[in-house]
Amino acid sequence: MTGHEGKNFPQPTRETLPFWEGCRSGELRLQRCGDCGRHQFYPRLMCSHCNSEALAWVRASGTGTVSSFTVVRRPVSQAYAAETPYIVALIALAEGPTMMSNLVGCEPDDAAIGMAVEVVFEQWSQEITVPKFRPRHPRP
Repeated sequence: MTGHEGKNFPQPTRETLPFWEGCRSGELRLQRCGDCGRHQFYPRLMCSHCNSEALAWVRASGTGTVSSFTVVRRPVSQAYAAETPYIVALIALAEGPTMMSNLVGCEPDDAAIGMAVEVVFEQWSQEITVPKFRPRHPRP
C-alpha cells in the first residue's frame, strides 16, 4: 500500500461504489442490463445500449485483449516517477466493454495489440484497490 501518496485516487460515487467494492474483494464487476443482456463500463444509472434502468452488478471474467496502448515515459507528476516507463492500455473485456487501465508484468517493448490479458489488483489504500492487467499465458 505504500508508494501511492500524491496519486490521483478514484472517488467512489453511488454509481461506482459496487465496482470499487468488487475490486477491494479481488473481483472485477461490470453492470449487466436485465433487458438487453449487454454489459457496460463505466458504471451508469441507465443502460448505454437500450436506456433501461434494469442494471445489475455481475462478476466479470477479468480477461480481455489489448486493443491499443501507449508507453508513458514522462510521469504526469512526481507521484508516478518511480513507475516510468509504464503502459496505459485500452482493454477489450471478454464481456464486450472497453476499460482503460495499466498493463503490468510486461516490458514496454513486449506489449502488443491483441495480447491476451487478465486482471490483477493493486491495493492503494484501505478503501481503494485498482484493477490492472497483465499478460495471460495459456494454463497447463
